[in-house]
Order: sequence, then structure tokens, then C-alpha cells
Amino acid sequence: MSSYDPRPSGCTPFEEELINAMNDFAHSTDSPAFDTAGMVHRTRRRRATLIAGFAATLIAAGGGTALASMSDGASQAAPAATTAATTAAATTTVDHAKATFLLGGITKEPIAVDLTGHDLLTAKGQIEKGQLKLGTVVKVASPGCKPASVVELTPHSPKIVFKGDTVDVKLCAG
Repeated sequence: MSSYDPRPSGCTPFEEELINAMNDFAHSTDSPAFDTAGMVHRTRRRRATLIAGFAATLIAAGGGTALASMSDGASQAAPAATTAATTAAATTTVDHAKATFLLGGITKEPIAVDLTGHDLLTAKGQIEKGQLKLGTVVKVASPGCKPASVVELTPHSPKIVFKGDTVDVKLCAG
């Protein structure tokens, strides 16, 4: 008899015992229990939390953008004064960068606030709005400028000022 020939109908006692032991083992173990409802609930909760976090981040970034655009719009509050400043700027040799300050700490990039040609009351309002302190106010002789208008701020751009810093103002003497 070769190893390829079929076996006689009976099995050896060892083979029978081995088959019975394997069947007992296969039938006695419990199948793993999966809590599919709990898994789905957890997945949905994690997804909702992730989406809410992402949405909050976008809202915060959008709020910063809205605040920046609002500050830029607020710095142009007096259109008549801006027109006067543009007219005065064409006839004077005042360095406009010296009447602009960069307000930092509100958004990622500093916000430029140009007070060239504005009166002291408007400049003071913009400085307080930026939560800055008004320092010394000095009148200086500057040819071709509108009397009592802002011609220089200290510190001025490109230096960035932050909440609580002091800003000195130079006004045109006439």
C-alpha cells in the first residue's frame, strides 16, 4: 500500500481522538463579540468633534480677518480728513511713513494705521482704539501742511507697536 492510496474506512484510535479533540476545541470557543452600535456611535462622535474643531478654527481665522478689515476701515473713519490729507500730501515733503504706525498682536500680520493729516482728536481716538497710550504731543514747523494736523508719530512704521505701548504725536504748527 502506498501513501497515495485511500485509507481503509476506519481510523486508528489516535486519529479518532485527535479529530474529536479538534472538534471539541472548535465548538467550545466563543466567537468574538463586536459592539457595532457602540463603534458606529464612537466614530460619529469623533467625526462630529473633528468637524466642530475645524469649523471653530475657521471661524476664529475668519474673525481675525474681519477684525483686521474692520480696523482698516476704522482708520479711514473721516473721509473728508483723508481727502484733505491727500491734498496736503501732494504739496508737502512730509514723510508719510512717519505718520503711520503698525499695530501688532491683533492679527497674524500687523495692521497699518495711517494718521497723516488727521487732527489730534481723530488721532487720539485711533490710538485709544488700538489700546495704546497717547504720549507727548508737540507742535513742529513743517512747510505745506494743514495746521494742527498729524505729521509724525513715534514710534512709526516699520516698528510694530503692541497693546499698552505709548505713541508720541507731532502736529503741524502751521
